[in-house]
Amino acid sequence: MKILFKLLFVFLFTGTLSAQSILLPMDENGQRNHLKAYGIAFWVLNQDVSIHWLLNYRGGSFLLPFSENIKQECQIRGVSFEVISTAKAGTIFKEIASPTVNMEAVKLDKAPKIAVYSPKTKQPWDDAVTMVLTYAEIPYDVVYDKEVLGDKLTEYNWLHLHHEDFTGQYGKFYRSFKNAPWYIQQKKEFEAVAREMGYDKVSKEKLAVAKKIQEYTAGGGFLFAMCSATDSYDIALSADGVDICEPMFDGDPSEPNYQQKINYDNTLAFTDFTLVKDPNTYEFSNIDSRHMNEVDAKSDFFTLFEFSAKWDVVPTMLCQNHTRVVKGFMGQTTAYRKDLIKSNVLIMGQNKAANEARYIHAEYGKGFFTFYGGHDPEDYRHYVGDPKTDLDLFPNSPGYRLILNNILFPAARKKKQKT
Repeated sequence: MKILFKLLFVFLFTGTLSAQSILLPMDENGQRNHLKAYGIAFWVLNQDVSIHWLLNYRGGSFLLPFSENIKQECQIRGVSFEVISTAKAGTIFKEIASPTVNMEAVKLDKAPKIAVYSPKTKQPWDDAVTMVLTYAEIPYDVVYDKEVLGDKLTEYNWLHLHHEDFTGQYGKFYRSFKNAPWYIQQKKEFEAVAREMGYDKVSKEKLAVAKKIQEYTAGGGFLFAMCSATDSYDIALSADGVDICEPMFDGDPSEPNYQQKINYDNTLAFTDFTLVKDPNTYEFSNIDSRHMNEVDAKSDFFTLFEFSAKWDVVPTMLCQNHTRVVKGFMGQTTAYRKDLIKSNVLIMGQNKAANEARYIHAEYGKGFFTFYGGHDPEDYRHYVGDPKTDLDLFPNSPGYRLILNNILFPAARKKKQKT
């Protein structure tokens, strides 16, 4: 009876009698809520129904099987859609298959299971990924150190690193917030967790977490990080066995000449960087190009690279958008110096005038990672304690679309990259 019920549900859900499809257009003028459109795609995948991601076709549109349920859900969520015939769908596929156009149709089969690495307690800042996941109505679980060290990451396909400092320096907020109640409480909580997990220092416990995440990625996981979670993660890995923390962070002096002991072979994305030793400086290293390179807000934009959809499917998926020019936004780590990015790492978005990368990606072992500079794509200079962004005001945000591309990415049947 269960098998019969499932077959009946799939039959009704996919609308095999109707011989129609639903197109979610993702171009600039065709979609009134780009962000929630991803949520519809994810919702359909969660019903064990496959869909197609039409790369570079009208801004990276989605083609779904027709059903009244899907149609109604689009209407409820305010997502623009078009009901098209089988003949029209065939014409679209024929157009995409032409070798003369830079398009590709990628089948998405199963919704990835998503985890966000974030402390369970309230933080004095918001996180762009959790905000857009909630807005798009895409389900996720929150995990933190105990779950990571307890090997729970194997239960997930995709992991986001919340605004985090993996070096044990508490975000280098010491100068501005050392007397703030939230900073004092956070320090106590981190130290308590470290002791509970068997470590005498937060820096050692965070390194153990970083290495577990590294194992997860190498084993086939999909890792996504923004802002300071990107460079602090690599710095922690590079400082394995080296004390880079000053006394106010861990109770004893840092190791003499620790810069010379950094191992760049341990990192995912960055190399040859120099650490910022001053505990009163709100910066981890010179990886962040904005450390010494100010960019005027009015001219702060970055451009997405255009890849071959038929040959370079992965970066093409990650760069789907209704515009190739995205307005910049700042964070503790805003952008990356190009000369400090490893040669195997692909730059997908750059501010050419400032000679900086904003959006990078690479394979790592059997998995992948994507690092995205900045804190909030719709809040140019987000400060600690600022109210969170209301995404109802930015339903077509190109910067937030890049996050959602990464979330759908694990659902794809990825073709082997040609060389």
